[in-house]
Amino acid sequence: MNNLLFLKIAEKTVSETETGVMHGLHIPAPLLSILFGVLFFCLIIVIHEFGHFIVAKACGIKVDEFAIGMGPVIYKKQGRETLFTLRLLPIGGFCSMGEDIDDDDPDSFRKKPVLAKIAVISAGAVMNLILGFILSIIMIIADGGAVSSRIVYFADDAVSPGYGLQLNDVITKVNGVKVFSVKDITYQLGNDEDGIIDFVVKRGDKTIKLDNVHFAMKTDEETGKKTLIYDFKVQKERVTAANIIPYAFKNSVYYGRIVLMSLADMIRGKYGINDLQGPIGIVTVIGDVAEETGFDISFLLDIATLVTINIGIFNLLPIPALDGGRLVFLIIEGIRRKALKAETEGMIHFVGFALLMMLMVVVTFNDVKNIFIK
Repeated sequence: MNNLLFLKIAEKTVSETETGVMHGLHIPAPLLSILFGVLFFCLIIVIHEFGHFIVAKACGIKVDEFAIGMGPVIYKKQGRETLFTLRLLPIGGFCSMGEDIDDDDPDSFRKKPVLAKIAVISAGAVMNLILGFILSIIMIIADGGAVSSRIVYFADDAVSPGYGLQLNDVITKVNGVKVFSVKDITYQLGNDEDGIIDFVVKRGDKTIKLDNVHFAMKTDEETGKKTLIYDFKVQKERVTAANIIPYAFKNSVYYGRIVLMSLADMIRGKYGINDLQGPIGIVTVIGDVAEETGFDISFLLDIATLVTINIGIFNLLPIPALDGGRLVFLIIEGIRRKALKAETEGMIHFVGFALLMMLMVVVTFNDVKNIFIK
């Protein structure tokens, strides 16, 4: 089953440090933005479940049902072996392979080698990560270039050059965090609270550490919140066959790392249950970005990349009923050389599923509330 919880991440857009931004179709249509969000959300589910399905078929495992959505069936079609269904509630999906049933069918999930079962269970999240990588490639092409971390411009009133930053410096670390993408820079600067940043830059053949680089701060008159003023821009490079794959990979790594960092922050208490979003929240985020950017293709692809990588990683959490929970049982099976009883494992996953559904109700309530109360 898909884990369709999404951790909200307070990220600044990259437009403040890029040399230019593509302005896409500019279609102010709230209904169209919602439709876009729903369609992309369904695409994530289909891609995820297709990963389970195609690898199961490759391993000779019988798939009883391929379902998109949960709850009552609103459409079904019987294939040669698999029943394909569309269900009412777009909060997940599943491939039914008899994971929690012991039977004598040699093509059942539980009769296959443990490595084959691990491949099947992992395939859904892997497909989400692959989708994120493909979307990154399309985003770079749509945006007309790949943004590097080389400084090519300072504002007339820039503060940071007085503390060591120079033109043509290539930023490699910000506050100790390795820079994979320009978004690593904007994330660290956008979430800074005192305007003092530590950099590591490559200047020619030398690696130089610049501690305590100062930036000017501005204060929001309504909230009193202080935010850092970006006083430099970085270079946008022409897309080539040589650089598009590395840039797309680094963009995917950036989002994967941000998701993991956000999970760690949640464990430490920085984020709470109100910082989780369910299907309604995800659709709302995508729809809002679509409408606010005038359907700017590069921004839409960027948020879509974040969502699919986020969901892929969340699915691998070691929680019963999620793919990560099933992987834990398969690893135990590989170590013990013996599977747990189907009834025992099934009961554990059922309890996990019930708890997830309770959490989903709370998160969905918050999603609906946030639509009306920003």
